[in-house]
Amino acid sequence: MAGGEDSFRALLRAANALLQQRRYHAALAVIKGFRNGAVYGAKIRAPHALVMTFLFKSGSFREKLKSIAQATYAHSRNLAYFVFTYKGLLAAQSRLQGKKIPFHSFLAACIGGWLVFGDNNPINSQIIMYLLSRILFGLSRLAVEKGYIPQPRQDPFPLLAALVWGTVLWLFEYHRDTLQPSLQSSMTYLYEDSEVWHDVSDFLIYNKRTDSK
Repeated sequence: MAGGEDSFRALLRAANALLQQRRYHAALAVIKGFRNGAVYGAKIRAPHALVMTFLFKSGSFREKLKSIAQATYAHSRNLAYFVFTYKGLLAAQSRLQGKKIPFHSFLAACIGGWLVFGDNNPINSQIIMYLLSRILFGLSRLAVEKGYIPQPRQDPFPLLAALVWGTVLWLFEYHRDTLQPSLQSSMTYLYEDSEVWHDVSDFLIYNKRTDSK
């Protein structure tokens, strides 16, 4: 028993010593990036999939759990692969040119995005749309900071909120198939299911009646 503990401590000391080596920092950062991508993807997707599945999807309890597990795995895997690819390409470019420049980040992320998120599926679609909204906000702020567009005299957010909600409800009412399925489900629940009821049970307690009354 003591011999096994000594071996474990020696192995742990060797691992810690390796982690302190600066010459291995780039390679180790790629590995930890893979780990962090997997963990973060699972943390983000699991609660979202849990809520959306039990709110809007039909099927048995086992089928719902399987759907949650599959969505969580896909998100976790893709994010892990992307971080691994991005950081690996970033390190390779920096090593080849002897320094890090802004274009390295753009090129590495473009390649990673093409390889990992290029498949048009519900998980990737949600991630890309999430990023797109943040990019538009970020580019708008950057344009103001750089002086490409003037600083607004008033907060433009109320106008943005009005345009976003006006556009999305117009699309839902008249061009629904252009919206993502999960958004369609959410809006159907909010704006269409609220138009239908038969008695108090499906007016206040339930969204829809499950019996044949």
